[in-house]
Amino acid sequence: MTVRFPSSGEAGKAGEAGARRSPLRPAAVGRALATGVTGLVLLLLILVVVRLPWMGDLGIHAATVQRLRHSPLAPGNPLVDANTPSPYYSPWTLVLGGVARVTGLDVFVVLRPAAVAGLALLVTGVWRYVRTLSAHPAAPALALLSLLFLWGTEPVLWSGFPGLHSLALTAAYPSTFTLGLAFHFWAWLTGALRRPAGWGVWLGLGVLWAVILLCHQFSGVVATAGAAATAVAARPGRAVWPRLGAALLLGVAVLGAWPYYDFFALADAGGRLEAVHRVLYDHPVARYGLALLGVAALVPRWRRDHRDPLVLFCALGVLIVAAGRLTGHHSWARALPAALIPAQLAAALAVVGAGARRVRAVWAALLAGALLAGAWAQAGALGYVVPADALPGPVADKYRRPWPGYGWITRWVRYGDVVMAEGRIARQVPAYGPYTVAPGYPDFFLPDERRRTAATEAYFAEDTSAAERRRIEREYEVRWVLDRRGALADPALREVARGPRGEVLYAVR
Repeated sequence: MTVRFPSSGEAGKAGEAGARRSPLRPAAVGRALATGVTGLVLLLLILVVVRLPWMGDLGIHAATVQRLRHSPLAPGNPLVDANTPSPYYSPWTLVLGGVARVTGLDVFVVLRPAAVAGLALLVTGVWRYVRTLSAHPAAPALALLSLLFLWGTEPVLWSGFPGLHSLALTAAYPSTFTLGLAFHFWAWLTGALRRPAGWGVWLGLGVLWAVILLCHQFSGVVATAGAAATAVAARPGRAVWPRLGAALLLGVAVLGAWPYYDFFALADAGGRLEAVHRVLYDHPVARYGLALLGVAALVPRWRRDHRDPLVLFCALGVLIVAAGRLTGHHSWARALPAALIPAQLAAALAVVGAGARRVRAVWAALLAGALLAGAWAQAGALGYVVPADALPGPVADKYRRPWPGYGWITRWVRYGDVVMAEGRIARQVPAYGPYTVAPGYPDFFLPDERRRTAATEAYFAEDTSAAERRRIEREYEVRWVLDRRGALADPALREVARGPRGEVLYAVR
C-alpha cells in the first residue's frame, strides 16, 4: 500500500479552499469580543463584591438584616429603638435575615453572597429578556454592556441605576436583586402573552409582581412600566384579559397582606423624599447623554411598529419622570431607568438588527464609541479592586473612596444599645447592631422622627447645658455617644476609645 502525501502546492490549494468554506466572519469576531468584554466586566464586579465597599445606603440594609436575624417576626424599627414597621423589611431581606440566623454568619458575610445572587439574577434576567427581542447570539452581551456603560460622562451612583460604578456600590442592595427579578418577570410575561398560558402561570406572575414591588418600591415602578408596555405591545386576545386581571388582583392582595409594613401607606410618604431626589434632574446631558444613542435607535423601531415594547416602555418612563419634574414630585425621578433601559437595549439591538450591513456597521461604530466613553466615565470603579494609589491620575480622580465603617466600636457597644450619633455616623452604626436616637434616613413610619432629630442636634450643640443632655440621655436611654468632632467637653461622659478619623466614643456615666 502506498501512502501519498500532498505536495506543497496541493496543500496550499486545499488550505485556500478551506478558508473559503469557513471564513472568519466579522460578526463572529464581534460576538466573541462582546462576550469576552462582558465576562471581564462581570469578573470585576465579583472582585468588588469580595471587598464590599461601604458607601451610601449599605448601613440601612445591613441593619435591616440584623433586626430580622435577631427577631424575624417582630423586628421593630431597623434604626432606632422603636416598635414601628419599615418598608425595608421585604421578602428578600427576610430571606437574608433567615440565612444569617440559621448559619450564625456575620451580616456582612451574608451580604456578599447576596450581592453575587443579585448580580447573577440581573445577568440571567437580561439574557432571557433580550432573547425575547432578538435571536442574535451577540444581543445579550451587547445589551449588558449597554446597561452598564450607556449612561453619561458623569456616573450616577443610585440604587436601581445599573451603571457599572453604581452596581459596584449597590450590588448587595435589594435594588440589584429586584431589578434582576424584573428582567425575568418581563421575559416570563412575554412568553405568557405569546403562547397560551394557564391560570397557574398568570397567578404566579401576579405574585412575582407583588414581590418585586415589596423588595424595592422604585424598581417595582420600573418593572410595572415594563410589564405594561409588554402587555400593550402583545395585543392580547380576549382570553388573556381575565387571566391578566386575576394576576393583578392577586398581586394587590399580596401587597395588602404583607405583614411587615403597609405598602399602600407609602403613597403618602413622598413629601419627605422630594428634596433628596431633586439632584437626579440636574445635569441630564452629563449623566444620561450617552443614552440618546438609544433614543435614536428607538425611532426606526417606532416606524416599523408603533406598539414596539421598547418604544412604549421608554415613553412610559419619560412620562413618569416628566410628570415628577412638572409637579414637584422629584422622587419620581427614580423611574428614570424605565426611560433609559429600553433606550440602552434598543442601541444594542440596532447593531444586530435586520437591515443593510452598512447600516449595522454604522450602529456598531457608534455604539462602540459610546461604550468606550461610558467606560472611561465609570473607570473609577477600578479603585474598588486595584489599590487607589496604583491607579493612573485621571482614573484616580474618578474614584470615590469608601467610608471606613464603625466596626471598631463593637468591642464595647453591644447589640441593642442606643448610641447618640449624628450625620454619616448615624447611617452606619445600626449596621453593627446598636440603635441611634435619630434615624440616619427619612422614616415614613416613625411618628417622632422630627423630635428625635431635634434632640440629636441639640445634644451636639455647643451651647446645650449639661442638664439638657442628661434629660435627652434619660428619654432615649442613651448608653454611648459617638462624637465625630471629638470636641464634647462634658464631665458626665467618659472617653472609651478613639476611631481612625478622630471620632471619640464616650460612655454615659
